[in-house]
Amino acid sequence: MPLIVDAHQDLAWNMLSFGRDYTRSAYETRLQEKGTQIPAWNNGECLMGWPEYQQGQVAVIFGSLFATPMRFQSGAWDTVAYRSLDEAHRWYWKNLDQYNRLVDQHSDYFQLVRSRAELESVLQAWAQPPAAPQATPSTQPLLSEDGQTTCEGHPVGLVLSIEGAECIRTMSDVEEWWEAGVRFIAPAWGGNLYTGGTKEPGPLTQAGRRLLETMQELGFGLDISHMSPQSAEQALDIYEGPLIASHSNPVALLKEDESHRHLTERAVRGVIEHQGVIGIVPFNSFLQQGWTWALRNGKDLVSLNDVVAHIDYVCQMAGDAQHVGFGTDFDGGFGRHGVPKEIDTIADMQKIAPLLTEKGYGEADIAAIFGGNWVRILRQTLPEL
Repeated sequence: MPLIVDAHQDLAWNMLSFGRDYTRSAYETRLQEKGTQIPAWNNGECLMGWPEYQQGQVAVIFGSLFATPMRFQSGAWDTVAYRSLDEAHRWYWKNLDQYNRLVDQHSDYFQLVRSRAELESVLQAWAQPPAAPQATPSTQPLLSEDGQTTCEGHPVGLVLSIEGAECIRTMSDVEEWWEAGVRFIAPAWGGNLYTGGTKEPGPLTQAGRRLLETMQELGFGLDISHMSPQSAEQALDIYEGPLIASHSNPVALLKEDESHRHLTERAVRGVIEHQGVIGIVPFNSFLQQGWTWALRNGKDLVSLNDVVAHIDYVCQMAGDAQHVGFGTDFDGGFGRHGVPKEIDTIADMQKIAPLLTEKGYGEADIAAIFGGNWVRILRQTLPEL
């Protein structure tokens, strides 16, 4: 199975919001949360855990730092929310602390990736045979009789990324985040003082332009996900550093977009021209126009062929398979009931490989889509040491 690099997971937000432990199996988390409101709050059951990363060959994750602007708060349970830049700054540091504690307490499970040397260390580990035989993706938990995880394997690399730049109060904060190990910044979630964003369209502001200049000087990768079309296209015109769309789908396959969330044709072409990568999100409403949570048996209406269609759209536009990958956003506001019918956990992302083969993609192309393209971006973006 090809190695997977997933360019967007909100692990720290889940740990802060729900107390989830990603060293456990997704099945353990489901059992623990059964009878609670957590699956309803997060729109579905947990999709991920360390054993499923091992099953699915998920070697590297972009772990986001995120908190919700208070005006978008989903309910009283949604406590990781802020009213001011100072509150945002505090919450994002709490996100960072979660990742640091996860690595400090479970170094055999997770390792931070802040440099090319750390990236290569993780990739070299995954090139070795696992410590124990790995199961194939399935719907069965890897649990012992006492209910504990039995899977063994390799450490998963964590690349840190900011989603929504209101944790940056002044430009001096940008360097602070770099020194803390953050390597990518997505300026938008909703609109803010820097840029237009999802549901709140608008251009880059002067502060946003200054943010991009500072990011470029320090070596950050720019993530245009969640930027509104106008601001994303402006960023594409001016940013000269590494540029990605970590978790964004092409709007051309969705026909309509009132959210200002998805990538226009111009934006897709711009990422390709920057030698960047677009991470396709396997979320049903981002795959098929008109899918809603209210649909009866709605999960069965969307399949992994819809994911392949979005991948193929980018590849056809690029003329190759070098500019697309995965940015699952799993557990980031949707769970098992919001993803294609073949997916029970993240391990089932491997089921996309044979579908790409049927569509004419070769082994090298599939390896690039699953992880190789993101590895190229990371080698370009990360400092040497």
